[in-house]
Amino acid sequence: MFQYPLGLLRLSSLLDGLSFIILLYFAIYEKRILGDDTAVRIPGMIHGAIFTIFLIFLYLTLEKQKWPLRRGALVLLCSLIPFAPFFLEPMLKREQEDTRLKK
Repeated sequence: MFQYPLGLLRLSSLLDGLSFIILLYFAIYEKRILGDDTAVRIPGMIHGAIFTIFLIFLYLTLEKQKWPLRRGALVLLCSLIPFAPFFLEPMLKREQEDTRLKK
């Protein structure tokens, strides 16, 4: 799974998707419904750090895999839509397996 950098992109994409969903929970339920204005502070910082790591791995994958910019934009777009990284995962896994078979 951790074949550099595609495996790390897969892992960071899944972590980013999960942290985004957790952040949405805190933003909608804890902050808006329960009225806790500080509820998104810590989950927001954690998600921001994970998202930054994801962007770094996306850039490294673009360079190493020689992806077209369109594919990188698709992966980036999926990171902005809740639950989309989980649908993106099978595509990235297939590509990683294909890359491994070519070597």
